[in-house]
Amino acid sequence: MGDYLIKALAYNGQVRAYAAKSTETVGEAQRRHYTWPTASAALGRAMTAGVMMGAMLKGEEKLTVKIEGHGPVGVIIVDSNAKGDVRGYVTNPQTHFDLNEHGKLDVRRAVGTDGTLTVVKDLGLREHFSGQVPIVSGELGEDFTYYFVASEQVPSSVGVGVLVNPDNSILAAGGFIIQLLPGTNEEVIEDIEKRIQASPPISKLIQQGLSPEEILISLLGEGNVKVLEQMPIQFKCNCSKERFAAAIISLGKTEIEDMIHDDGQAETQCHFCNSKYLFSKEELEELAEEAK
Repeated sequence: MGDYLIKALAYNGQVRAYAAKSTETVGEAQRRHYTWPTASAALGRAMTAGVMMGAMLKGEEKLTVKIEGHGPVGVIIVDSNAKGDVRGYVTNPQTHFDLNEHGKLDVRRAVGTDGTLTVVKDLGLREHFSGQVPIVSGELGEDFTYYFVASEQVPSSVGVGVLVNPDNSILAAGGFIIQLLPGTNEEVIEDIEKRIQASPPISKLIQQGLSPEEILISLLGEGNVKVLEQMPIQFKCNCSKERFAAAIISLGKTEIEDMIHDDGQAETQCHFCNSKYLFSKEELEELAEEAK
C-alpha cells in the first residue's frame, strides 16, 4: 500500500492522534532535489510533520512551514493542505555529515539551533494565522512539539523519522503527533508519557514494517485507539507554466523586454519540484503586451 496517514482518537476521546507512513513521499522529494542523507532526513522529517499538520485543516485550507535554524542545510520550506498533498525543499540539498554520537543522521547539526520555526496557515480568511517559536533542538520532532505547546497551546508529542539507504534513496519515513484534549486526566497523561519514553524511535517502527495504525497502538496501547479516517498522502506540486507566466507579467513590460533583448527567451524553475518551464521569444512578447 502507498503512503497514507490516519486520524484517530484514544483513551475514550481524551487524546487526538495522527500517524503517517511517508516513505514514498519523502523519496519523491529526495529524487527531485538530489538530497544527500542528512539533508534528506531534515527535509523528510519536516515534510512528514507538515503533512500531518495539513490533515488538521479543512476544505481548501493550507499551511506553510518555514524552518530557519541557520545551519548548513539552510532554510527548509514545506507546503501542505487538507487533502494529503505536501511539497518541500531545502536551500542546500547536498548537505551531509558523519553520524552523530548516537549513530544517527546528524539533523541537529544540519538544521542548526539558532533560529525559528514558523507556521503560516491560510484558512481562507483575509488575514493568515501565523505562529513562530524558537528552535529548541534542531532535531525537528522536539521543535514541532514545542510549536504546538507554545504557539497553539496544545500539549503534544511529535515524532518524525527518516532512514536513508547507502545509495541515498529513502529506506523508511514516517511520524506521529499525539495531542491531549482539554480535560485529559492525569493517569492518561502519565501512561502516555511512559509509553512514549519506552518506545523505539519512530524510524525503527517504520523500518520494522509497522503501519500507521500499528504505530499508534504501539505508542498508546491495544484497545485504546479508535481510527476515524485514513487519508492517502503524496508529494504534489501545484506549479504550472501559467503560474510562472503570471509571475513574469507582474515584472512589468520593461523587464520582460530586457529578457527578450538579452537572452531571446526565459527559463523558470520551481523551487519545490525542480520542474522547468521555457518561454520562447514569441511567448515573452505576448506576455510583454499583457503587462502594458
